[in-house]
Amino acid sequence: MSGSRATRIDLSVVAPAYNERDNLAPLVEEVRAVLDGTCLDYEVLFVDDGSTDGSDRVLRDLRAADPRVRVVTLARKAGQSAAMDAGFRRARGDVIVTLDADLQNDPADIPRLLAALGGWDAVVGVRVHRRDTLVRRASSRVANYVRNRISDETIVDTGCSLKAYRRAALTSIALYDGMHRFLPTLLRMEGFRVCEVPVGHRPRRHGRSKYGIGNRLVPSFLDLLAVRWMKRRKLRYEVKDDS
Repeated sequence: MSGSRATRIDLSVVAPAYNERDNLAPLVEEVRAVLDGTCLDYEVLFVDDGSTDGSDRVLRDLRAADPRVRVVTLARKAGQSAAMDAGFRRARGDVIVTLDADLQNDPADIPRLLAALGGWDAVVGVRVHRRDTLVRRASSRVANYVRNRISDETIVDTGCSLKAYRRAALTSIALYDGMHRFLPTLLRMEGFRVCEVPVGHRPRRHGRSKYGIGNRLVPSFLDLLAVRWMKRRKLRYEVKDDS
C-alpha cells in the first residue's frame, strides 16, 4: 500500500463502481450525512472500473465539489477484485471501509462497523434482511453454505461488500481476480481476527446488477477450490532452535 504517514487520515471509504452513474451523487450525500457528524478525518475513494455510462463525468464533478472525494479510474474494466486492490493501495485511511456503489449497502451502518472494530482486525457485515429477488437470496444462501463447507469457514455472508478493515491487515494480503469474496478467509489465514455484525440492505434504486448466477457460479467455485488449496498447503511450522 502506498502513501506516506504524513498523508494518513482516519478513514477511507472505498467504493468500486461500474456503470453506477445515477447512484454516485446520492452515495456521497449519504456518506457525508453519516460521517460529517463525527470527528473523523475521512475520504470517499471511488474506483471507476472502466464505466461506459458517463460515471466518469459524474465522479469528476463530485471530486471538484468536495476535496474529500477522490477518484481512481482504471484504463479498462478489470473486475471488482482489481478495483478493490487499486482502492486499497491508494487509500490513506488507517481504517478502510468498503461498500458497493449501488446504494444497496447503507452508509448509516458504517459507525456500527467502526464501533465493532475495537478488538478486531476486520468486521464483516451480514445482511439481515436481503432486499433482493428470491432467486438471488436462495442462490446466495446456497453459495455461502457450499463455500463454508469446502473452505472450512464460518463466514455467514461473505458476499456483503460492507466491511471494515484495519489498514495493517490489508497490507498482508495479495489479491487475485475474484478473491475479494474471500478476504475474511484470507485474513484469517494470516492470523488476523475477523468478526461479523448485522447490517441493513436496500433494494437497488437505479441501474442493473452486474452479477447473476450465470456469471458467478463457475468462476466462484474455481476460486473456492483455490482458497481450499491455499489453506491446506499454507506453511505451518515453529522454529525450535536458531543458533
